[in-house]
Amino acid sequence: MPSDALSSTFAALADPTRRAILARLALGETSVTELAKPFAISAPAITKHLKVLQRAGLISQGRQAQWRPCRLEALPLREVRQFVEQYRQFWEQSFDRLDAYLQELQTQENHHVGKKK
Repeated sequence: MPSDALSSTFAALADPTRRAILARLALGETSVTELAKPFAISAPAITKHLKVLQRAGLISQGRQAQWRPCRLEALPLREVRQFVEQYRQFWEQSFDRLDAYLQELQTQENHHVGKKK
């Protein structure tokens, strides 16, 4: 089992069912029953998914009488964003270099075509 928070978050996000649960919770807190409705899996399977999300700190469960609402805890997602941001900057710089190279090729092509006329 991953020991650091970022690894736990990525492990939790690796499953499409858990990502769908988080997407639903981004709309507001709801019950486990409501969270389970769109999925063709058993109640114990949903419970396992929720436990993974809880261990990663991505959701919390409250208690209001018989209702146990789940809510999104977005702080771990900020750490993911910060991690991924490094790679966004890398790709932007790579695309900027590619754009400059393509513009240089276009300039050379235009210069070459101009000489033929």
